[in-house]
Amino acid sequence: MGLWESLRGRFGRRGRRLRAAARERFGWRTLRPGQQEAMEHLLRGRDVLLVMPTGGGKSAVYQVPALLLDGPAVVVSPLIALQRDQVTGLLQADAGGAVAVNSTSSVAAGLEKVTAGDAAFVFLSPEQLAKPDVVERLARAGPSLVAVDEAHCVSSWGHDFRPDYLRLGKVIERLGHPPVVAMTATAAPNVREEIVRSLGLTRPAQIVRGFDRPNLFLEVRRFARAEDKSRALAEYAASREGLGLVYVATRKAAEEYAAELARRGRRAEAYHAGLRGAARNRVHELFTRGEVDTVVATSAFGMGIDRPDVRYVLHAAPPESPDAYYQEIGRAGRDGAPASAVLFYRQEDLGLRRFFTGGRADGEALLRVAALVREHAGPVSGGPVSGGPVSGGPVSDSSVSGGSVSAGSVPAGEAAALLGLSTSHLARLVNLLERAGALTVTSTGDLSYVRGGPAPERAAARAAELDETRRRVDDSRLDMMRGYAETRGCRRRFLLAYFGEPYPPAPCGACDTCESGDAPEPAPGHGEFPMGTKVTHNLWGQGTVMSGEHDRITVLFDSVGYKTLSLAVVKDVLRPL
Repeated sequence: MGLWESLRGRFGRRGRRLRAAARERFGWRTLRPGQQEAMEHLLRGRDVLLVMPTGGGKSAVYQVPALLLDGPAVVVSPLIALQRDQVTGLLQADAGGAVAVNSTSSVAAGLEKVTAGDAAFVFLSPEQLAKPDVVERLARAGPSLVAVDEAHCVSSWGHDFRPDYLRLGKVIERLGHPPVVAMTATAAPNVREEIVRSLGLTRPAQIVRGFDRPNLFLEVRRFARAEDKSRALAEYAASREGLGLVYVATRKAAEEYAAELARRGRRAEAYHAGLRGAARNRVHELFTRGEVDTVVATSAFGMGIDRPDVRYVLHAAPPESPDAYYQEIGRAGRDGAPASAVLFYRQEDLGLRRFFTGGRADGEALLRVAALVREHAGPVSGGPVSGGPVSGGPVSDSSVSGGSVSAGSVPAGEAAALLGLSTSHLARLVNLLERAGALTVTSTGDLSYVRGGPAPERAAARAAELDETRRRVDDSRLDMMRGYAETRGCRRRFLLAYFGEPYPPAPCGACDTCESGDAPEPAPGHGEFPMGTKVTHNLWGQGTVMSGEHDRITVLFDSVGYKTLSLAVVKDVLRPL
């Protein structure tokens, strides 16, 4: 038997085992595109980055291989409610036992089940994995794989950055780096690159499936006056059949729209971070049971939503990026039936979004934090760094990943009090300084200066530069959101191109511009600048061509984000790599 026949035989056997386990344990007669491919990579011990839409079956990708591997599967999940739902489903499937280790139950008891071999799956939040004793006990259990859900949260480029995710790369190594699957519903190419780098994935198989949701009808309704927009949105939501979501920019808007819809006879509820926990849980439960017609919410209502029959998602204002928009509209039509995604748009609304995403780090405050920690550092030691950032962007190569920290440290709370800063403000500054290679956060949450790190003045300047880059990228993503709202072309093609997904040349037939016949024909290939081309710009450095129209191309640059360039002048400043 030749090598090719031998490999094909082994891969075929793996596929049969996976399909049999999926059928016998979970009742799944078929696997969706991308699922079996990802599962086979995990069985072979290879890391996987999986981009698959909400409701596309990402959980199955780690659940089925875990049944065929020795040791518990460690699943990183950010929401306790989502952990609880996953555990319930696995227990009902009799899939080897599952436990959630979180603040609502005994952490010690949950870990005991894992180390005793009574749980094939253990669900934890990133915050639990920041505790060295938790990681050590998991390591002793010999995990079979690690699944990181909502992996885009690791990226400062992403729309839902969560600082606790930045510790996960070190956690994975302390667990012996079993095969890892990083899962997300939406990630532009730069976000994918950062996920791979931050989690320390080794030559991962990148599987991107299903960005296109053909059952979603995409529409933008434009208005000049705010009152006309508000009235039109309320009329639309009140006249629609089925379950719906309305996303708004502010808590006040959530309350006002919910009240207006209630006056129009709808069972409407507001949801935002300003509500008490019991009130938020009540809305979640009503939504889950289908006992509400419309939830009007800020972006706080999102992760963990598990209703396949949402018929419409409306936006009263554009979100901060197409990433956020695509994830939010992706909560509609998960059952495959027709659903609508409508943006009610005024150009002036972008100013509010820019205000929310704007704001620069205080250079003087950065210097004060760096100087305080340096002053309290004491003599240096050669021990390795442990712990991770509090908030902010990814750790840079010159930062704490390979350095050592000083023997002295400053409790974060004490530093905040001494400097007169809120804990959230301090967290943002600390993480910028960490990215600049100056500070690190110990496993106990204290602040230490990195051995050989830059002087406080230089560290503060570098941190300010990093923050300015973040601001430019945020601005560029908001500009792309404007582009989506104002394009005359196919809206589906615009979104797919934003994520680096090839798009068909024909009109999609499921957006307002294509339905009206107003969408122009797609642009032909742009010679030396086709989609996906790596390029360098005289001023902005390296980037990737994301899309092209008849007279322009859009490039995603590492330093400034998305830029749309005229083909008439682009050859003078841009060249392929």
